[in-house]
Amino acid sequence: MQVSILCGGKSSRMQSEKGLVLYQNKPFIEHIIEAVLPISSNIQLVTNTNDYDYLAYRKIKDIIADKGPLGGIYTALVHSETEMNLILSCDIPLISTEILLELIENHGTNFDVSVFKDNDRIHPLIGIYPKKILPVLKEAIDVNELKMMRFISNVKHQLIPITDAKRDLFKNINSVAELNELNTNLS
Repeated sequence: MQVSILCGGKSSRMQSEKGLVLYQNKPFIEHIIEAVLPISSNIQLVTNTNDYDYLAYRKIKDIIADKGPLGGIYTALVHSETEMNLILSCDIPLISTEILLELIENHGTNFDVSVFKDNDRIHPLIGIYPKKILPVLKEAIDVNELKMMRFISNVKHQLIPITDAKRDLFKNINSVAELNELNTNLS
């Protein structure tokens, strides 16, 4: 299985490259890679900067610039060597191998996309996406329909429920305030 970590984004609320923000003295991206490695070493980073060059994984630039997560997923799938792909964002430092295995094990073959859902929201950037959805992705990008939820509703998708006990593992850290809260809860 190809794993693609989306390292793009404007990071305006974090005011620095999100994947390189330190949590427990280690960049977010390294926490995510640690969670992924027991599953697959076939990892690529979708990034438009050289900031991740210190990592020994393939880096690919967005094929179509400024199209948000959908553009990142499109790029990841175009460059993927496998039909099924695990797509992750770079701002989920608490993600675990167990959660990722749960996603893979629960992915129904009669669905295209599988993502997690809790009471409040869907987590589209911890998901399984097949190469065969590339035409649908390209069409959404071409008409500038870039909302993740709308895209997911337009493909055969599966929402895997998250128990309340696991909700924190899915936390996106998008701002300095959220990072401070994460570090406070740790101590």
